[in-house]
Amino acid sequence: MRQNPARRPHPEAHYASSGDTVRRLERLDRLATQMDSALRIPGTSIRLGWDSILGLVPGVGDALALAPGAYIVMESHRLGAPRGLLVKQGVNVAIDAVIGTIPVIGDLFDVGFKANRRNVALLKDHFERNGPGTLNAAATTDPGMTDRDIPNGNRRS
Repeated sequence: MRQNPARRPHPEAHYASSGDTVRRLERLDRLATQMDSALRIPGTSIRLGWDSILGLVPGVGDALALAPGAYIVMESHRLGAPRGLLVKQGVNVAIDAVIGTIPVIGDLFDVGFKANRRNVALLKDHFERNGPGTLNAAATTDPGMTDRDIPNGNRRS
């Protein structure tokens, strides 16, 4: 029985090298840092990023801050992150977006929640637990997939 196409991992996940994965994770880490903790408030240990600053602009700011969060989730999918991890990341982005729309409270919440940093940490943790060579653990462990669904270099042994 063939797997539902909507459940298949992104095709790029099969072809990425481990070096490419490291570079992509580093790029996502830099983006998350810029969005969530690029600046330190002088005299404190409180860090904030462009997500918090953009959130100060009513309406448009929160919508603009949502784009990098969605990009991190999309890139996680391309790297072959399992569905459960993508759901956790989506919930983090949704919480950040919804609460961020509340005036003042949402701005304070943005300083502490740091959804982008959380999502990159989830992705890094996935690769650390599953080893650097597991670019697509979901594809290689899903019993619904056959070897025909996995490119030659990633066939199950």
